[in-house]
Amino acid sequence: MSSLLVFPGQGAQQPGMLQRLPRETVNEASEILGEDALLLDCAEAFKTTRAVQLCLLIAGVAASRQLLEPADYVAGLSIGAYPAAVVAGALSFSDALHLVSLRGELMQQAYPQGYGMTAIIGLDLSTVEDLLAQVHSIESPVYLANINADNQVVIAGSDEAMKAVAKLAKSRGAGLAKRLAVSVPSHCPLLDAPAKTLAEAFAKVTLKTPTMGYLSGSRARPIVNIEALRDDLAFNMCRVVDWRGTVQSAYERGVRLHIELPPGAVLTGLARRVFEPGTVIAFDGARLDTLQALLREEGSRQS
Repeated sequence: MSSLLVFPGQGAQQPGMLQRLPRETVNEASEILGEDALLLDCAEAFKTTRAVQLCLLIAGVAASRQLLEPADYVAGLSIGAYPAAVVAGALSFSDALHLVSLRGELMQQAYPQGYGMTAIIGLDLSTVEDLLAQVHSIESPVYLANINADNQVVIAGSDEAMKAVAKLAKSRGAGLAKRLAVSVPSHCPLLDAPAKTLAEAFAKVTLKTPTMGYLSGSRARPIVNIEALRDDLAFNMCRVVDWRGTVQSAYERGVRLHIELPPGAVLTGLARRVFEPGTVIAFDGARLDTLQALLREEGSRQS
């Protein structure tokens, strides 16, 4: 049996999320960035993509450092791939902070307003794809962005187009069509240009072979090759997230312990069906000694 640490994406942020975590990592991030990271951790700052993404990176790394016991695999949804890569030993925390700072700025500048993401719950993938085809146009673009579960997908595009798809989705029986707290149209071709700019910055960064299994949230499979990992991190902003496939891939590889790093428990809810004969738990709300004991237990089953 194996263990998996998962890191949430944008939309999971909570004002004050860094306040609950060890100050050492927050102070380290502040020193590297040359600014007080705690000033990024508030509702006003969260209006910017850069602040949200940096806080998600810092929170994931800070919490994982408390676990002490290593996991077998890591995976991150969108920006969550960055703390996953840091924890896997593939990317330094310092480089991750600088790259995520740039990533957030590029995404925000590309679409400062009028675009975003919407979750649709209660319809299967093929139905949503049909609705997207009905609405999408060059003037009013909208795309598939995330496949989160069998009956939960996320779309990205212009506000006007997303509203039109949401209206159609409800008429087809969707239980919910909710605009997310994400101000950019991630995981679709609209972010191709910013991703290419980020890739240029990535070309100057040293990556290492992961010391634990790194599961790509876009490809839903492990990545070991350093250049493939570089490509995965740089371009994940413009590629569809296959989180359903990623979680299933982990289960098929023997993972039976799924721990979601802060903030929140959105990914925990998505994983419950897949990991029915296993343990799914979120760091937030759990005792640290319980999490460490669970990781030790999974480790001892392998030895």
